[in-house]
Amino acid sequence: MSFNVHEASGRILRDARPLEAERVPLREALGRVLAEDVSSPIDHPPWDNSSMDGYAVRASDVAFASESEPVTLWVLETVRAGQRPSQAVAPRTAIRVMTGAPVPEGADTVVRVEDTDGGEQRVAIRDARDAGRNVRPRGEDLRAGTVALGRGTVIGAAQLGVLASVGCAMVPVHRRPRVAVLASGDEVVDLDQFDAVLRGDRIVSSNSYTIAAAVLAAGADVVDLGIVGDDPAAYEARIAGARGCDLLVTSGGVSVGAFDFTKDVLRSLGADLHLWRVRMRPGAPLGFGTLDRMPWLGLPGNPVSAMVTFELFGRPLIRALRGEPKVFRRTIAVRTRDDILLAAPLTHFMRAVVEWDGDAAVARLTGPQGSGLLTSMARANALLVVPPERQVVRAGESLRAMLLGDDALSSDVFEA
Repeated sequence: MSFNVHEASGRILRDARPLEAERVPLREALGRVLAEDVSSPIDHPPWDNSSMDGYAVRASDVAFASESEPVTLWVLETVRAGQRPSQAVAPRTAIRVMTGAPVPEGADTVVRVEDTDGGEQRVAIRDARDAGRNVRPRGEDLRAGTVALGRGTVIGAAQLGVLASVGCAMVPVHRRPRVAVLASGDEVVDLDQFDAVLRGDRIVSSNSYTIAAAVLAAGADVVDLGIVGDDPAAYEARIAGARGCDLLVTSGGVSVGAFDFTKDVLRSLGADLHLWRVRMRPGAPLGFGTLDRMPWLGLPGNPVSAMVTFELFGRPLIRALRGEPKVFRRTIAVRTRDDILLAAPLTHFMRAVVEWDGDAAVARLTGPQGSGLLTSMARANALLVVPPERQVVRAGESLRAMLLGDDALSSDVFEA
């Protein structure tokens, strides 16, 4: 029985659950996913503080200050960031403060130093524009007891800063998935046998590199099982190396050729096979099942088919295991630059470059779309999605495109 793309995705993700939690040092938490809410034990900031270098004053004292009629105040003391004021601001007085320093009692304003004469004993205030401003109130960012970051948050640079500010030295995160990666085929070798490639006897197993890299980019750890030939016994022995992993990803051996043994080997090991074919191109021969409760994803052997099916099914599965609530790549509406004529009523994922044309996103194909043309994938920043009912798409018509990578639609021009 074959599945359409949405059915296959739903089946693959149906039983996926976030892996168990562990605690890691804050500096090791980048890219991980919070396994529980993290609350702040303190108000943040912990005190009213100055957002400017200047003078803490009462707004009523400076409300009418101007260049022609400056207001002169006594300066009681100077307070740096990290110090506390020793006294309150009284009428007609000021305390000189640095950015981040606590604002003393009695003050509701910090006048920036640029609007003063910079005096240390007496200060002349020459502008009233800061009256009632430049004070960051205690708890403006976070109140004690409130959630600073919620479960399922992917930890980036800003999130690391928040966790540091609330004292979270050991961070509760979901464990990183361990993903076993295995390539198969008598015709493929690793780079240490490139002489055979030069002779025309073999080809390099690019899947060993692309799929392992894609697994790492999705946020998992790779257990490299290498390359195995088209031999059922050798295949079974190599799969044993996946014990203890959270996911097994194979490439090759899932079609209907005489030497495609993957299905038979997995069944002999007691695997439950849940799907074997998807109505899509490239990547129709796709397998999914479970082996001793470990999910198995069988990608096609053709390099582009392997990468496309991993993007659609492998990457979301890994993200679900990581605990991420949003597992799918974004799609956007694009206008096509090319006529597209398709022979089969399947969902097609075509390698494309999406770029801006004014305010509209446009997509052009990277060239021929054969499933063995890996350079077409290397040039692409998106997959153009052509639904099965649209076998003819004319240039200028609208489709959806799945953006690939964080740099999709990036620019070489600074725009603000």
